[in-house]
Amino acid sequence: MAKLNRYWKLARRPVGNDFASALELVEHELETLVDGDVLIQNAYFSLDAGTRMWMSPREDSYSPPTPLHSPIIGMVLGRVVESRHPDFRSGDLVRAYGQWSDFSISRPDETYVERVSWQLDDLLQHLAVFGPNGWTAYLGVVEYGQTKPGDTFVVSAASGVTGALAGQVAAQLGCRVIGITGSTQKEAWLKEELGFDATIDHRQEDVAMRLRELCPEGINVYFDNVGGTILDAALENMALFGRVAVCGLLVHYDKETPVPGPYKFDQILMKRLQFTGFFSPDFYHRGPDVNRILKSWYEAGKLKMRFDVTQGLENTLEAYGKLFNGQKIGKSLVQVADL
Repeated sequence: MAKLNRYWKLARRPVGNDFASALELVEHELETLVDGDVLIQNAYFSLDAGTRMWMSPREDSYSPPTPLHSPIIGMVLGRVVESRHPDFRSGDLVRAYGQWSDFSISRPDETYVERVSWQLDDLLQHLAVFGPNGWTAYLGVVEYGQTKPGDTFVVSAASGVTGALAGQVAAQLGCRVIGITGSTQKEAWLKEELGFDATIDHRQEDVAMRLRELCPEGINVYFDNVGGTILDAALENMALFGRVAVCGLLVHYDKETPVPGPYKFDQILMKRLQFTGFFSPDFYHRGPDVNRILKSWYEAGKLKMRFDVTQGLENTLEAYGKLFNGQKIGKSLVQVADL
């Protein structure tokens, strides 16, 4: 008897963050596997702000737009239940590009699928510290930001998974770490649990003014996840020869027309800044090497991540909206089955 699969598809391009009018939950019979396929029963899938860019019609993004009536793609953690690929067996625990769905069919020779075998105290960390967010944080800090001991390191969207991990990595390198976030609750988590040296609430404070107060000698490394006015505030407070590592542009994702700025673009010349964008799929192949470095910090309690887990595929859109309205802390996941 054929398995039924529920999945979220992109029915229309969303306007702003009105996902309910754009995405539909549908049910179809699973396709028959062909050689090279693996069928994964998703246990959890990741909700990431960058997926919003794929929902837009923009052709100049870092990835092509998701075609209308196609499933929404995301990183999943689950078990292989059937394999037509020689490197995967039924029962394997895998992290993979899959779909917002009960089951994902993936082709390891064409897209990212990796067996995960580390015995972690928290398997969800395979989608956080030891997944693309952790790799992005580490390489963004160490290589793209060229961070050094003693640097003043500032990160935006600091209570999101990548921002929080980036700040913790910078702290392990001997930096003074400042996180820009959006509530007193998030500030408390960053300082009291993660060990950030200082925080700024961008909803309540003048970010440029607070950065001047907190960074009198300038920012050496700014890890940008949002763009917009916060990027401008950082640019005017950069130190000479500072580095800006651009990981995300959260305030741009729902815009269909050109976004002004950065207004402080001239500071790239005035401060002789290095400005670098980077995209995590470029270095997925380096994940195992990065994980070996992160593992020692994690086991020593130096890398932490909390999870915002929503139960049920049908509740995905409510959970996804929390990425854009500031209501979540840490890594956002949807659980659809047990591991």
